Amino acid sequence: MSDMQDALLLGTEGIKKTILHGGTGDIPKLPTGTKVTFHFRTQLCDDERTVVDDSKVVGTPMEIVIGNMFKLDVWETLLGSMRIGEVAEFWCDTVHTGVYPLVAKSMRRIAEGKDPVEWQMHTCGMANMFAYHTLGYDDLDELMREPQPLYFVLEFIRVQQPNEYNRESWALNDQERLKVVPVLHGQGNKLYKQGHYPEAVQKYKEAIICLKNVQTKEKAWEAPWLKLEKMANTLTLNYCQCLLRMEEYYEVIEHTSDIINQHPGVVKAYFLRGKAHKEVWNEAEARQDFSRVLELEPGMKKAVKKELAVLNMRMEEKNQEDRKRLGSTYNSNIV
Repeated sequence: MSDMQDALLLGTEGIKKTILHGGTGDIPKLPTGTKVTFHFRTQLCDDERTVVDDSKVVGTPMEIVIGNMFKLDVWETLLGSMRIGEVAEFWCDTVHTGVYPLVAKSMRRIAEGKDPVEWQMHTCGMANMFAYHTLGYDDLDELMREPQPLYFVLEFIRVQQPNEYNRESWALNDQERLKVVPVLHGQGNKLYKQGHYPEAVQKYKEAIICLKNVQTKEKAWEAPWLKLEKMANTLTLNYCQCLLRMEEYYEVIEHTSDIINQHPGVVKAYFLRGKAHKEVWNEAEARQDFSRVLELEPGMKKAVKKELAVLNMRMEEKNQEDRKRLGSTYNSNIV
């Protein structure tokens, strides 16, 4: 490895490289759209060098497409310094490792067969839109709470140019992504009508992530950004309708609240949030949301009336349950 390359990499703040096994040939060029296959091992910087993740243990190497939606940007930098067959250890400071737990969650879920959808691996930086309170893995929660430097040991296996492999939705450029959004939207709607809610959720989620990735390149609150925001909100609300059917009420409340905080005039967001509040017996919040719906859209009077009737019934049932429970407690205390 030339001094020039060494200096170039060390010139990136917060990265130190040690080659463990030299590779062959020149350092390959990695233009946008190139697919890189590599093994990785992630370790903490503690005395034991505790292993966090290891693709060799999982048995499948990692694949990323350069410049497209993969949100652990530092890996692109690291791979850009390596030759084919090279094994190198990189120490990366916290500035580069903050999103690692989100990326690791997606990779682990795929490895466990919980998320068979390949695109999620390539969009895991965006998946934090869908990560609530806990990542489901104690060690990753710990890293989220206290970001810290990490070691990455990478083994560069192969590189494929864009014309050498089939590209999927996560590997599209912005124009192609925008074309794929209505297709995914339509597929989601069809699956929803058929009652296939988890599958519809995946379509909506993929479409939202495509939009959000294009949107990050626009200036916030300007016309192109707002157009994408409107499309994303529509999809998010469809996504929430699926979640209501799947009884994921608290997640619906979080997503709709996000939209309402940014865009206080979106009627459907209040309506869906009201429905979710109704399901978890938040009576005051449900009534508030439904009255806001009527202020914004008096034409929804019939739908709101129906929801309020159900709310009254649910609250009555709950009060009866509570009275029964209190009664039995009281009776059991009588000596």
